[in-house]
Amino acid sequence: MHARLAELFARHFGTPPVEIGELRADGSDRKLFRLTAGDGRTAIGVENSDQDENAAFLGFSRHFRAAGLPVPEIYADDRDAGVYLEEDLGDNTLFELLQKERGAAPEVPASIAAIYVKSVRLLAQMQIQAGPGLDYHLCYPHSAFDRRSMSWDLNYFKYYFLKLAHIPFHEQKLENDFDALCGFLLQAPADFFLYRDFQSRNIMVRDGQPWFIDYQGGRRGALPYDLASLLLDAKANLPFDFRDQLKAQYLEAASALTPIDRTRFEEFYRGFSLIRILQAMGAYGYRGFYERKTHFLQSVPYAIRNLERLLQDGGLPVALPALTEALQRIVASTRLREIAPVSAGLGIRIESFSYSQGYPVDASGHGGGFVFDCRALPNPGREARFAGLTGRDPEVIAWLQQYEEVGQFLDRIRGLLEPTLENYLKRRFTHLAVAFGCTGGRHRSVYCAETIARSLRGRPGITVEVHHREADHWPAHAEAPSQGP
Repeated sequence: MHARLAELFARHFGTPPVEIGELRADGSDRKLFRLTAGDGRTAIGVENSDQDENAAFLGFSRHFRAAGLPVPEIYADDRDAGVYLEEDLGDNTLFELLQKERGAAPEVPASIAAIYVKSVRLLAQMQIQAGPGLDYHLCYPHSAFDRRSMSWDLNYFKYYFLKLAHIPFHEQKLENDFDALCGFLLQAPADFFLYRDFQSRNIMVRDGQPWFIDYQGGRRGALPYDLASLLLDAKANLPFDFRDQLKAQYLEAASALTPIDRTRFEEFYRGFSLIRILQAMGAYGYRGFYERKTHFLQSVPYAIRNLERLLQDGGLPVALPALTEALQRIVASTRLREIAPVSAGLGIRIESFSYSQGYPVDASGHGGGFVFDCRALPNPGREARFAGLTGRDPEVIAWLQQYEEVGQFLDRIRGLLEPTLENYLKRRFTHLAVAFGCTGGRHRSVYCAETIARSLRGRPGITVEVHHREADHWPAHAEAPSQGP
C-alpha cells in the first residue's frame, strides 16, 4: 500500500515522496503516514481496509470543505486499494497545546481559550448550516443517533465498564432506565449533523486556527451531544466555569442559525452529557480492562469527576433510579479513583445556606463533607442598616471582622479542613462539600464561605466554587426577615 500512496502523492504534487514516516493513530485501526517531497511539501496518507469508513470520511470532507469549514482537503484517493491522501494539518492537536500551555495550572490560557471559542462557534456552523445537502447515506456505521445507536452506547457502558469494573447493578432495572433515558433523548430536535466524536484530540491547530478531523462517525442527530463531547473531554479537564462560557458562546452562534429553546436545550444537554460520559467510560473499559491498554484507564478519574458534577448540578434529566445507584457506586469507589497514577484535581464546593430552609443537598453521590454552624457568631442581621446587604458587602465584612471570635472560628475550620484536604488529594478524590449555615443564610454564612474560599484558592490541585443558596437570590435592599440567633 505504501507504493500506492507514493503514486497518489506523485500524481498530485508532480514529484515522488523522499520520505514516508508512520504516525500514531490513537484508538483507530487506520494506519497514518506523513509523505514528504524533496522541496518540503507534505501530505498525510491513510491506509484503511474499512471501505465504508473511508467513504464516509472522504464524502464528508469534500462536503464540509465546499461549505467553507476548516477540514482537510482530500488530494487523491483509491477506494479499491483502501488508501487516500489528505492535507497535512501539522502535529498539534488542541489537547496537546492545552497540556503544553497550561502545565499544572487549572486555568485555560487565553490563547487556548480563544481556540476553544472558535471551535464551538464553528461546530454550530457544521451542525446547522452545513448539514443540509450532506449525503447521510454515507454515515458509518449508522445514519442517525437514534434509539439503536443510544442502546449500543449504553450497553457498551454496561458490559465493558460496569461489569469489568465489578460495579453491581440490577440488570432488568438498569435496562428499564436505559429505555427511559433513550425515550427522553429522542424528544430532542435531531435534524442536524452530529459529529459524534467532537473532542480536543480531533481538533488540529495550525497558525492559531482550529481544523476538524475524524468526523467519519458522524450522523444525523441532536445539537447538544457534540457540545457535551468537547466540554466533558475527560483528560482535558476543563474548569467548570470555562465550560459554561463555552456553552454560552455555542448557544449564541447556534441561535443565530436556528431557533433554540434554551431552557429545553439545557435539559437535553444534561441528558446527552450523561450518555456521552457513559459511552466514553465504555471505551475506557474496553480499551483498558478488556484490551489491557492501561493508558486508557488514566481517563477514568476525570470521567468520575464529570459524573460527580452532573449528579450535583441539576442531576439527571429524568428519574433513573437503578442507573443513579450504579453511578453513585462509581463515584464513591476509591479503587476506581486510584486505578491510574493521575489526579483530576480536587474540586471544593463551598456553600452558604439558611437553616430555616433546610440543609443543602449534596447529589454528588458522596453524602459527606463539612457543615459548619455560624449561628453562635455575632449577628449583623439584627441591625436594620444591613437589611439589604450580604456577607459579601464591605460594611458587613468590616462589622464581622471587628469580633475576635469570628477570626478564631475560621481558624479552627482551617485546622479541621487541612488534614482532609491532604488526605483527599493523596487518594485522588475529586469532590469535597463544605457548607456554612446561619439563620437567614445571607450574612455570617456568606462571609465565612467567601473567607474560606479565598484561603483555598490558588493551592495546587484544588479548584474552588462558591454558591450562596439564599443570598444569591436575595434582592438588593430587601427588608430583612426577623433574625434569630
